[in-house]
Amino acid sequence: MEESSKASIVNRLLALKRKSGKSYSQIAEETGLTNVYVGQLLRRQAQLKPDTAPKLLAALPDLPDDLLQEMMRPPLRSYDPHLIQDPTIYRLNEAVMHFGESIKEIINEDFGDGIMSAIDSYCSVDKIKGADGKERAVITFDGKYLPHTEQHLSSCPSCLFIGHHVGPQVEPAAESNPLNSLIYDTVKLTTLCC
Repeated sequence: MEESSKASIVNRLLALKRKSGKSYSQIAEETGLTNVYVGQLLRRQAQLKPDTAPKLLAALPDLPDDLLQEMMRPPLRSYDPHLIQDPTIYRLNEAVMHFGESIKEIINEDFGDGIMSAIDSYCSVDKIKGADGKERAVITFDGKYLPHTEQHLSSCPSCLFIGHHVGPQVEPAAESNPLNSLIYDTVKLTTLCC
């Protein structure tokens, strides 16, 4: 999908949300989703699943069938690089940069050598009152831990599939099969990466 087409669809979806008068959190409550995921759906950054479609339709009854069908297609996940100029997004980016090294070290201490997934991940925004009675924003990222993989040849399916082996390799005769030289070059390349 082209960016202009995506922008047009997103504009229609956001206009529909405004017309409903509902907040992301209200739609989230009605659909059983997180409020950020509702935002991602309406911005075509996430795919609407068939089981959730009736719930979203109940929350946004004016949602036309063409938009509903479009939301159920895998989206082009992208973002406008100028978003960083928005103060809220800039500040979030700055916060991650500021706390990032400590967060990384704590993940490594508590889990091991790995990362937090951004795909198998939940995100929500909540409003609470602090000890001083003032409103505070709570942003939660709840992501699956993904350990980095030690790359053993015996566990590398693609290496085994293309016949990767340890030891001297003899270049196959290209005339017997034109793909032989391509496979041989791939095997040499995977020697470096598997």
